[in-house]
Amino acid sequence: MSFTYDLARFIPFRDTEVCARVRAIPRERITEHPNRDFQIRVIDDRAEFYAAFATDIVTRIKQALDEGRQFVGIFPVGPMPQYPIAAEMINRLRIPMHHVHTFNMDEYADQDGNTAPRDWEGSFQRAMWESFFSRIDPDLRPPERQIHFPTTDVIKDYSKMIADMGGADVCYGGIGWCGHIAFWEAHLGDEFGDDLEAYKRAGARLVELHPMTIMQNALHSFGGDWSWVPPKANTIGPADILGAKHRSFWLDGDLGGGVSWQRFIARLVAHGPVNTYVPGSILQTARTDYTLLGGVADNVEIHMS
Repeated sequence: MSFTYDLARFIPFRDTEVCARVRAIPRERITEHPNRDFQIRVIDDRAEFYAAFATDIVTRIKQALDEGRQFVGIFPVGPMPQYPIAAEMINRLRIPMHHVHTFNMDEYADQDGNTAPRDWEGSFQRAMWESFFSRIDPDLRPPERQIHFPTTDVIKDYSKMIADMGGADVCYGGIGWCGHIAFWEAHLGDEFGDDLEAYKRAGARLVELHPMTIMQNALHSFGGDWSWVPPKANTIGPADILGAKHRSFWLDGDLGGGVSWQRFIARLVAHGPVNTYVPGSILQTARTDYTLLGGVADNVEIHMS
């Protein structure tokens, strides 16, 4: 017997036929895409996944050094295991990073738009310093003035700061439960509607986090405590992501035991229509590497257990 129903009202993307279509994409077809510049791959082994992510970071930094040019990278917090691996590689290979300029994607903010201080335990600044920058030998580490975060005092100029560097060489990232990239949330589509070109031109700003983002981040970063997740964040926008010379996105939302929160949204972002209510869908329009941990690529199925 069939059972049909509307989507919950808080979900911004509401095309149930598209949802059903992408849900049905089997693992063996998930890497197929009409845009050859949008390259999907699956890495089954978790250690290999993070090692590949770290290697991508270090290779791009080293290539820029060898070519005598500046390296500008946009970096996420989440996933994180690649950063200690990359730091160890940099130290072992003695790669100086004086040419490296980093821009973090986002940072939490309170209800009034004040970003979290670096010493707060949930701060993205703290996470990046503990997992990456402080692990790099001081004589190799990039100067602190070249390590940027979208804090309250710079958010209005953050997109310009990146653009003034010629745009990023690469934008790394992941995909949120609602389809967000950075903290550019799904409900921001209400502002742009079908005007995809205006959407693509939007830059860094303060945003209110979507309920799905609050719950996702509570699950993986705050011990399941949704009351601990701040209500807002500063984030880069589509213009900063699409303005990069390359995009490298890594989806590791596999909780083990056959459970992954990312299987459906990974498919909707990669195989659904490009639209303003699924922010990650704009990656389909640009040169992007889209790497899935094996469990994320598995079929979307109901498990009543």
